[in-house]
Amino acid sequence: MTYPIRIVGDQVVLREFTLEDVDDVLAIIGDDTITTWLSFDSRDRAQAVAMLEGTIERAQQEPRSEFYFGVTKRGDDSVIGFARIGLSGVQAGKLGYAIAAKEWGRGYATDAARALIAYGFKELGLHRITAAIGPDNAASIAVVQQLGFTREGVLRDHVFTNGAWRDSVLYSVLAPEWGAA
Repeated sequence: MTYPIRIVGDQVVLREFTLEDVDDVLAIIGDDTITTWLSFDSRDRAQAVAMLEGTIERAQQEPRSEFYFGVTKRGDDSVIGFARIGLSGVQAGKLGYAIAAKEWGRGYATDAARALIAYGFKELGLHRITAAIGPDNAASIAVVQQLGFTREGVLRDHVFTNGAWRDSVLYSVLAPEWGAA
């Protein structure tokens, strides 16, 4: 697990962020169409730079507490999304992902999540990976269901975003289930 990490999926490559990614990242985290579904409000350029600086710094820490990658199409190094596993608890991780709106519906989120989950179980030795998703985010719910996650329940008023509290539906997959799939 030496820095930088590169994970290749069927359609996408997950790679470490660089400061040169700021415009691509801003196009994602500055887009209300996308952040409607995330756990934070849209961000401006200064916030995008700060986010990237923090992500790059945390990626080089030992031990590493999060694995936060830019998602690119195979053969194109431009960032079209991000995928993240934050380590929490004992052998547990929290999955998150987002893809640029213009790329929705092409399977990139599913491929990125699949590649990162496989990395989490095989390389990081995780036992459990969760995803907390807004109840109205049908596309993201479809992604985790397709990947074999089980619905566990609802986290009430889980995140404050877009000026209001929002519930999250909690999904999880365990290493033995992933290996069996």
